Amino acid sequence: MNKIHHIGRLFGLFSVLLTVILISGPKAFGQGERHVIQLSGIILSEEDTTRGLPGVHIYVPKAGRGTTSNNLGYFSMPVLPGDEVVISTIGYEKQYYKIPNIDKQSLTIIVEMVSDTTYLREVTIMPFPTEEVLKEAVLALNLPERRNIAEENMSAELLALMIETTPMDGAQNARWYLNNWAAYQGDRFGPRPNPLLNPFNWAQFFKSLKKNKDK
Repeated sequence: MNKIHHIGRLFGLFSVLLTVILISGPKAFGQGERHVIQLSGIILSEEDTTRGLPGVHIYVPKAGRGTTSNNLGYFSMPVLPGDEVVISTIGYEKQYYKIPNIDKQSLTIIVEMVSDTTYLREVTIMPFPTEEVLKEAVLALNLPERRNIAEENMSAELLALMIETTPMDGAQNARWYLNNWAAYQGDRFGPRPNPLLNPFNWAQFFKSLKKNKDK
């Protein structure tokens, strides 16, 4: 009887201990684990806060995970409490955000990027290394002595050559296009007549030949 009573007491203590472990176990184990938080937000620029900034990199360097904002500047990614999030893009300063230790499953932030302006020293570009070399080059320069350059450029032969070889200007091109468009409007309901088959055109052609012979 004493052995049976002793075994019963041990079994009762074991049952109570098992119950305590089952009740407090999940809480005890959960305190050492970090839960996942869904971090979402929108990236804005200081120049225009009404539009999102696309193509911004949001990543956690230590964990090696990240994402990129879409065309509207929105992003969403899973993080853990204590993660250091780096937000960067070309032309803006890097932004840092540390995930707080909260019990929420989601977190929303709004990030305003600041322009990264770099001022460079003024640089003077010269074709010569020094001013003295430039003066020597100017003094040594021999220019041809031509006094009647304007008259040579406005000679009759040169102007005639320019007229023959120069293409049409903007006004002539516009007139040519409008003439063709008007001809198309008149011919779209029927075939365009051939001027070679018009006897009146031939008569004008022969008259012009006679005039040229008389001259």
